[in-house]
Amino acid sequence: MEQRIIELDVREDLKNKIEPFQKIMGAIKELDDNDIFILHAPFKPVPLFAVLKAKGFIHEEEEIDKKHWKVTFIKKKVK
Repeated sequence: MEQRIIELDVREDLKNKIEPFQKIMGAIKELDDNDIFILHAPFKPVPLFAVLKAKGFIHEEEEIDKKHWKVTFIKKKVK
């Protein structure tokens, strides 16, 4: 099965005061084991880490610029 990568940039939504949580949850709901979700945000989205961990994701974060964080979530196989 081919690994899927979904990328979502919510920086503009947050700048316009649009809450992106539902958009993020919609993006990840179709992901299978080892699929990747890449999120671009204007800050380190720490609260999201626990939410997605509970859904089986691990993550790596990278600060690209002052208001640009790239977080890569990988769906791990549930044992």
